[in-house]
Amino acid sequence: MGSSPLFFNEEDGTVMNRKDLVQQVEEIVRPIAQRMGLEVVDIQLMGDIHRPLLRVLMDRLEGGITVEECAHANEALNRQLDLYDLFPTSYTVEVSSPGLDRSLRTDADFRRFAGQRAEIKTLAPIEGQRRFRGTLLGIIGDAVVVQIDGRQVHVPKGEIAQARLAVEMEDLRADFGRK
Repeated sequence: MGSSPLFFNEEDGTVMNRKDLVQQVEEIVRPIAQRMGLEVVDIQLMGDIHRPLLRVLMDRLEGGITVEECAHANEALNRQLDLYDLFPTSYTVEVSSPGLDRSLRTDADFRRFAGQRAEIKTLAPIEGQRRFRGTLLGIIGDAVVVQIDGRQVHVPKGEIAQARLAVEMEDLRADFGRK
């Protein structure tokens, strides 16, 4: 069951739109991230009005985010959210890394991670399939380009349901073996 696009507060009858709340949180968290040299990858608002969970995914453009940076960003964001009083009840904030299989959402993401393995799921079949796994080549015009078995597949951005980096077990083994 998916999350409702609205929060309804039974105590005072107010209705809050999730999208509007996420946008307000984004306006608060972006300056915090910039001061720390981080980027906001995604903001997710889950749960209901009685126990909202705000998950903020952050990363560093080079080198990845540390646990200490996540904790520091979490503290700074909590202080700012308390000032703005966006939620009528108590809420939980999680700041974390987007992970190895991070989502790819923006043109900048598709350019930045060109050359890496990616998985793309589409809304409708393209060339007879809805799932693509290959090497991300970047963006040409309005399409994300992926190389699969020596051929280039152009996936229109508007048809992408989900795109993320693919985690390859052999790459993980190689990384752990280097330490």
